[in-house]
This record gives sequence, C-alpha cells and structure tokens, in this order.
Amino acid sequence: MDPVKVGVLGLGTVGGGTISVLRRNADEIQRRAGRGIEVVAATARDINKERAFDTRGIDLSCDSAAVVEREDIAVVVELIGGTDIAFELVMKAIDNGKHVVTANKALIAKHGNEIFAAAREKGVMVAFEAAVAGGIPIIKAIREGLAGNQIEWLAGIINGTGNFILTEMRDKGRDFADVLAEAQALGYAEADPTFDVEGIDAAHKLTILASIAFGIPLQFEKCYTEGISHITQEDVNYAEELGYRIKHLGVSRRTEKGVELRVHPTLIPERRLIANVDGVMNAVLVNGDAVGPTLYYGAGAGAEPTASAVVADVVDVVRTLTADPENRVPHLAFQPDALSDLPVLSMDEVETAYYLRLTVNDRPGVLADVTRILGDGGISIEAILQKEPAEGVRNASVIMLTHRVSEAKMNEAIMQIEALDSITAAVTRIRLEALDA
Repeated sequence: MDPVKVGVLGLGTVGGGTISVLRRNADEIQRRAGRGIEVVAATARDINKERAFDTRGIDLSCDSAAVVEREDIAVVVELIGGTDIAFELVMKAIDNGKHVVTANKALIAKHGNEIFAAAREKGVMVAFEAAVAGGIPIIKAIREGLAGNQIEWLAGIINGTGNFILTEMRDKGRDFADVLAEAQALGYAEADPTFDVEGIDAAHKLTILASIAFGIPLQFEKCYTEGISHITQEDVNYAEELGYRIKHLGVSRRTEKGVELRVHPTLIPERRLIANVDGVMNAVLVNGDAVGPTLYYGAGAGAEPTASAVVADVVDVVRTLTADPENRVPHLAFQPDALSDLPVLSMDEVETAYYLRLTVNDRPGVLADVTRILGDGGISIEAILQKEPAEGVRNASVIMLTHRVSEAKMNEAIMQIEALDSITAAVTRIRLEALDA
C-alpha cells in the first residue's frame, strides 16, 4: 500500500520535531499505522535557513496555500500558530477534502465549532491532541479512555511558563519580575509574556478540555481568566506555612447550575500530587464518577514532546482513512447532535474557598470588624494567621482561609473590608481548591 503523503505548514520548533520523529521512528510508526507516512512538502518563512533536522526529499516553499491545494497530499499538519491565516488554511484544506492535524490551541478554542462542522460536512478528521499539554495525551484520555465516565471536574497546570515562575518563587525566594526575566532568557516566555502569565494560553486549553469533558460547545469568551503577576513572595510563603502551594490552575466543574470555566492562581494542599508538579512540567487531574481521580503528567511543550502528540494524531488519521466517517470518534467526544446546552457560569456564581491577606493597622478591634463583615455575609473562617509587625512598623498582616462561598458574596465582603479605616491596602484574594474526590 502506498505511503500516506503529508504536508507540514510551519517548520519551527514543533514542525522540526514532527519531521524528526516521523523519520527516526518511521518503521515503528508504519507498523502501528498499517501504512507508511511520508512528509512530501513543508513551508517556512525562510526556506534557505540551516536546520538541525533532515529535510531531504521534502519540497520546501513559502507558499502554504499551494501545499493545501496539492492533490497528492492527504493530511495537512498546521503548525504556524495564530488564528487568522491558520484558520483560512485549515478551512481551505477541509474544503479540499484533506484531513487536518493541528497543535493550535487558540485556533481550536476560538474557531473549533466552525472548523468541526465543516469537517463533518466534508467527511474529514481534524485532530488536535497537541493543542493541550504538549506531549500528554490528555484529549485522547478524556475522549476515549474515560468515555464510560461522567466527568465531574478537572483541574490542570497547563502552562509551563507560569508553573516555572511560581516554582522558582517558592523554592528560591525570588520575586515575580526576576523569575519572569529568567524565563524569557531561557526561552520559556515570549518577549511579550501576556498570554502565559495572564492565563490566556491556559484558558484556550481549558476551553478545549471542558468541551470534551462535558459535551458542550467551545466557549472561550466565557472563560474567567486571571494571571499571576500580582502574586508576591509573602503570599507564596504564607501559603506554604499553612500547608498549601500556589499553582496557576485551570478548573472546570459540572454543577447543577452549569459549568465552571476558570483560570486563576489557586492554593492547593501540598499533599496533593498535582501540588508537587514543578518547573515547566504540566499535569491534569480528572475526576470521573466511575474511575475517581486520575492524574496525567508530562512535558507540556518542547519540540519532540509536542511532536509526539502531532505524530500520534497523524497515525490516528491514517488508521481511519478507510473508515466510515460516521463511525469515527467525535471531535468533542460527544455526538454533534448530542452536545449539551448546559450554560457556562459567570465567576460570580462560582463557589470556592479563599485565602485572604489583609494589611491592617496594628490596633485593638480590627480583627473583630473584619470577622463581623465576613459573618454578616455568611462567610465562615477556617483558619487565621496573624503576623506581628516589625519593630517601628504600624501595619500588620492578617491571613485568613475561608470555607466555600460564592464569588459574589466574597466580592461584597472584600469591598466592605477595604472600606474600613483600619485596612491600609487592597485585600489580596487567592482562591483555594481542595481537589479531593
């Protein structure tokens, strides 16, 4: 049987890794796929650039549109990133009857509903395992391995840059800005780190995971997103003292009212396995009603870890080239006509526990005023940690952990607390999740 011919759009880090893995493991891949897989064309901005991987036998060009139009190519691998040109190319490939593999989380999170509808109409596959958590096969695990479960919630460290920063702050006592500069120097963070440190990258990935877990359409615009740039060294230290670690977490939970979809810094009990995922590594914790909690851990980025997922998707496509399109695994795990209209909750409706850090005048009655406001709002306190001010300093730090309460109630309480004369700075609020089954 003739090899399946593939065109790769983009020869950056992941594109180069994909070609390297396909060539190095060609025999093993053919044994698994049942046919050979051959990259016959690839595009790059500079086709004359010296590369560390072998491009012999591959037609190199700058014209992605021409690759998408080639009749001999059955699978288009989109690795150029962004959402504008990539969207046009993917839709054109689908229109030409080609299967698509992509690592583009922003593309899927924002345009996936439209892309998948077009793919169903044309009877082609769109595979996107590499769009979430790099080399961790989390999409396949939820969509297929946990198909017998009702997923109750999932939580993930799905951005390595943010995790690297928080790990360095905890382990070495460094400040956010200092670690961010190192992350940029090491290539973990872009020159403009907004997507990573403000949670946008994680929100793209969480949107995809939630759709697959709960059978809802992709709704990136409804994901609550909060970054880590306001996390201070003292918050990291106080969390540790209380038995918690701060992680930049994506959380999605099914409730009676709807689906929670949120990315924010989160205190996690230090005994949880996911709390001990450090550096640039990723991990996703999924809780199903039958299997209980399962943890998926590995490299969330990098040339060959991400290429591992891209190549696995190509193999999946090749295996199903002759299969009836109606019998393929659905893009979002559930049959298209069975997607739920369960709403995505606003952040005000979400219930969680909280870590609060207050800067107060060191005088009698301050704590009583704060606890009265919390009590009137129906917010119960689990723990209080009061730090005496240094000699000659009038302000003290008070740290509180609360039980679960709605975000709306906590917002109202914080507004009243900040209005007290004895409160000398904005209240620091970090959400807390026990992540138990």
